[in-house]
Order: sequence, then structure tokens, then C-alpha cells
Amino acid sequence: MEEKDISLRLAKLRTKEKVSAREMSLAIGQNHIETGNATPSLAGLSYICEYLGITMSEFFDFDSCNPTKLNKINEYLKKLDDEQLEIVENLVKNLANK
Repeated sequence: MEEKDISLRLAKLRTKEKVSAREMSLAIGQNHIETGNATPSLAGLSYICEYLGITMSEFFDFDSCNPTKLNKINEYLKKLDDEQLEIVENLVKNLANK
């Protein structure tokens, strides 16, 4: 993984949350991460993830385009019974195959 991967991932996640780079940098006190001029420290990455409402694992899951939305959906799924989960599973499978 390269520094630009972190910058691109951050920009993508921040944009999904409709937050400007300036707004986020002011909120977490870090600048130039998206430009590739600075790589966040572990603590800095922790602040970024907390600000975006995701875990570090979700940050580095480059296949997930919207971990915040997935977290919300997962909370709803936890409340379903087996029959309902099977219906949702089939629906998602059909949507994913289109």
C-alpha cells in the first residue's frame, strides 16, 4: 500500500459523508493528508476513523465503498430473525449479480 492509497481512500470516504477536506482537517487538526504530503500517524488515523464513524479495519477495507452505510444496515440486520435474514440474503445476492 502506498501513501496515495491512503489519501485516495480518505478522500472517497470523506466525500461519501459529504464533508469537505477543510472541515475535516479543522475538526481533527491534521492537514495535507489527502495531498499525499503527509501520512497520518496511528493516532492520526484513529482520529480520522473516529471522525468518520468507522473502524481502522473498515478504513483499510478498500472493497467497501461505504462502510458507514454498511454499519447502519448491519444494525438493522441484527434485529431480524432467520427467515427475514434469508429473504435479505437472497435480495442482496440478486442485486449484487446484476
